[in-house]
Amino acid sequence: MEEALHSNSTCLRPTFFLLTGIPGLGGAQAWLLLVFGPMYLLALLGNGTLLAVVRTDTTLHQPMFLLLATLASTDLGLATSIAPGLLAVLCLGPQPVPYAACLVQMFFVHAMTAMESGVLLAMACDRAVAVGRPLHYPVLVTKVRVGYVILALVVKAVAIVVPFPLLVARFGHFRAKSIGHSYCEHMAVVELVVGNTRVNNLYGLALSLAVSGLDILGIAGSYGLIAHAVLRLPTREARAKALGTCSSHICVILAFYVPGLFSYLTHRFGRHTVPKPVHILLSNIYLLLPPALNPLIYGVRTKQIRDRLLEFLTSKKSQF
Repeated sequence: MEEALHSNSTCLRPTFFLLTGIPGLGGAQAWLLLVFGPMYLLALLGNGTLLAVVRTDTTLHQPMFLLLATLASTDLGLATSIAPGLLAVLCLGPQPVPYAACLVQMFFVHAMTAMESGVLLAMACDRAVAVGRPLHYPVLVTKVRVGYVILALVVKAVAIVVPFPLLVARFGHFRAKSIGHSYCEHMAVVELVVGNTRVNNLYGLALSLAVSGLDILGIAGSYGLIAHAVLRLPTREARAKALGTCSSHICVILAFYVPGLFSYLTHRFGRHTVPKPVHILLSNIYLLLPPALNPLIYGVRTKQIRDRLLEFLTSKKSQF
């Protein structure tokens, strides 16, 4: 390990990189296990339970819950793509990761992030139709159409993220093997490259603005239609009920985009004012907090899921 730590001279394409975690914290990194460990455990248990409930209960085989199951699957993939390596670095110190595995992790982290953003947009459109055209909802939003939407989101995420590892793989020389990060984030790897990385930088910036920006605009437009439909309802009770069907989704949107926006702004515009450990901490929180919170939000605020969970727990308790 000591040899790996000191192998930071300019080299040909390395056989492995060394993930150093959060620079500047030293031994204090281990205390972050108390933060990120429970987050990952909650993401595994919460999303796993949510998927099990939706799968076993045929009454939940509806478009809205199929989108919710897709969100839970994406959350599991997103959390698992970084958490095991992060926890290993925090617990054991700098960890080597094979070059190919680093590129694979880079792909999955960014693809799952793009997928999550797309699923949130699809869920916003679903709610817009449910509130704005309730009588036509069963005809307009079917399981088959939701399946096509999910397939399109997967294809889109793969297509736009594949260039990330390919653009890195074209370089043959690197300044160092040590990545000052807790996972193989695209720009953290690009910083080690010897050569012109202008294309990498421009593509990363364009993708961030285009994907997240378009999804946010789509979500905002959907909620504009929802607000217009709600304001036309005759009674306060009807308006409150209509908005109540969107409350869980609004909470999930805030849990995903607020940390993401803060992380993006500090990375792009606070590079020289915000310490690097803060950048990396925000990046990890952005990726692990939504998968941990989403099943709690939907489990608590969605009546059908809450009722099924209570029935399951009650039946288990009666067996004992």
